[in-house]
Amino acid sequence: MIKIAVYGKGGIGKSTTVSNLAAALSEKGLRVMQIGCDPKADSTTLLTHGVKMQTALGLMRERNNDFALSDMAKEGFGGVICVEAGGPTPGLGCAGRGIIAALEKLEEKGAYAAFCPDVVFYDVLGDVVCGGFSMPMRAGYADRVFIVTSGENMALHAAANIAMAVENFRGRGYASLGGLILNRRNVKNEEEKVRELAGDISSQIVGSLDFSETVQQAEALSQTVIEAFPESEMAAQYRALADAVLRACEVAPC
Repeated sequence: MIKIAVYGKGGIGKSTTVSNLAAALSEKGLRVMQIGCDPKADSTTLLTHGVKMQTALGLMRERNNDFALSDMAKEGFGGVICVEAGGPTPGLGCAGRGIIAALEKLEEKGAYAAFCPDVVFYDVLGDVVCGGFSMPMRAGYADRVFIVTSGENMALHAAANIAMAVENFRGRGYASLGGLILNRRNVKNEEEKVRELAGDISSQIVGSLDFSETVQQAEALSQTVIEAFPESEMAAQYRALADAVLRACEVAPC
């Protein structure tokens, strides 16, 4: 089982990327689980055709521990197991601690043993890498961290901060950095800027995605590109990226 945490600046297209990677890997016959670690609980909506998931934290608030694993984990497109951690009541509680509680509840309910996934994706809120938001990086959770970025300054700044967090945690047996995913926004000298960042953090660009209306068209249908437009160029790019991520997981240093 390979466990992958995906981070990046809010709005960079992280959840869309993760959902399409999950769909692409399921096409290859792999059993995939996607865990949304964002209080908005919208990581898996493209896999569930827009149907909102009951969140782990919501179930814990409403039923304490009186619920089954099947209440918090549902199959989406391609058989991808979808889970949403959820968040606290607005204005009350800490979203980071909520992620910790949700991931611990998944373990307690025996999710990994029950579903036997080949690949687990943790889709983590924005560029926050403190407290509970670093939980997916910790030993026993993700093996590798991938960072989605464009060539925009704020995205690059967030990516550098996330890479720094991964480096600072390295001595604790946490996840190692698998590389950068370039999600193009067609800014000037975009690829050069991201390559420069990769060099600065001693990493690599594992793959890239074009800025394409096909992605927005699929999202309007509440579907992944893999499902909505399987023969498109963007679908091919997501499949190529999925292969590259798997290769990076095999060769990335521990």
